[in-house]
Amino acid sequence: MDSDRGTREPVIVVGAGMAGLACALRLHEAGVPVRVLEASDGVGGRVRTDLVAGFRLDRGYQVFISSYPEARRVLDIGALDLRPFSSGVIVRGRTAEARVMLPWRHPGHAFSALMAGVGTLKDKAVLSAVTGRDLALPASVLREGAERRTDEELRAWGMSPKMIDCLMRPFLAGVLLERELETSSRVFHLLWRSFARGTIGLPAHGMGEIPRQLADRLPPGTVTLGARVEEVTDGGVRLADGTTISGPAVVVAADPHTAARLLEEIEAPPMRAVTTFYHAAPRSPMGEPTQIVDATGVITDTLVVTDAAPEYSLDGRALVSTSVLGLDVDERTVLRRLGEIYGDTSGWEHVATYPIPAALPAMPPPHPLRKPVRLRSGRYVCGDHRDTGSLQGALVSGRRAADAVLADLPSRVRPRSPAM
Repeated sequence: MDSDRGTREPVIVVGAGMAGLACALRLHEAGVPVRVLEASDGVGGRVRTDLVAGFRLDRGYQVFISSYPEARRVLDIGALDLRPFSSGVIVRGRTAEARVMLPWRHPGHAFSALMAGVGTLKDKAVLSAVTGRDLALPASVLREGAERRTDEELRAWGMSPKMIDCLMRPFLAGVLLERELETSSRVFHLLWRSFARGTIGLPAHGMGEIPRQLADRLPPGTVTLGARVEEVTDGGVRLADGTTISGPAVVVAADPHTAARLLEEIEAPPMRAVTTFYHAAPRSPMGEPTQIVDATGVITDTLVVTDAAPEYSLDGRALVSTSVLGLDVDERTVLRRLGEIYGDTSGWEHVATYPIPAALPAMPPPHPLRKPVRLRSGRYVCGDHRDTGSLQGALVSGRRAADAVLADLPSRVRPRSPAM
């Protein structure tokens, strides 16, 4: 790498999503000048929050898990003012429902969880064994374990088809955005470990506070919005308006399909689609911040967001978030199912619908949990498609890409060792 250019020009990061911001922040903290080019009108990528009709609406159903190690390393979690959900779910069938809660978080529900009609006592013993093992083992061991589909993994542990179909499939559908449970068992165990170890919740003022926090720690002027990169060149990038920007290194932190368009070495993975519907209700139909998952398959999950985070409503009405796999379910079908779950919805108002065609990378086995971020000297890539499809994966990939850049820069710049 040209050392003279490295001293004059900033490293270019294409994309101000979670991975790009994490990469830029790591470079900045190591003393390397950086410039972030973002095609849209704001930072965050898929992690954005809009103000609509008096509500804070995240762009698609999203949650923050407090036990994500990289998030704990790079974020001021206290400043996010997290509003936690219950540590468990209510599984809703055609007519009946079962409550399944983590007993060490909700001891008052320990007996109801034990007797919930979603599986046998053996099934619950198997689930406890899986959870205990994932809690006890280091993440590094889980990443290197035997790999197969998640449904095959659960059967290998001895879990019955009823338990898989009545609890694991509907719960994981909203997490993995697929009902077949074809996701890599390594990914499942890492996610299950995070759920068991941490608290699930939302920042009081929306998920968009997370990328905003990272962006605010960069020097003013670092991020340029409305700057669509059309081509990665030998010496930098060319924007859609014809502007060329040079730099000693380019990190493509865009979505997988954009990354594949800009970098010939990248093959975009298949992406999972989800649609999130927001409804306003005069008052909460639930009264507690517990997620309901749908075993019938009409929807994946629904939650009264304001039972957890009342700040999402500016006028005291309740905000209900409901997600459906894919892009082709209409709002009337969703509202009909919500009426079966919550009761009378005649006074509800449809606030917004967010179709997200590329919400999460598909992660079937074999799924390498650490794809290369250094393509060649001066060319790098990051995003959750290089690690696990999660906020954790996006942040880790950004740090890995920044460290690869720093390793290639002249010896005058050295990366600081990350706290693990």
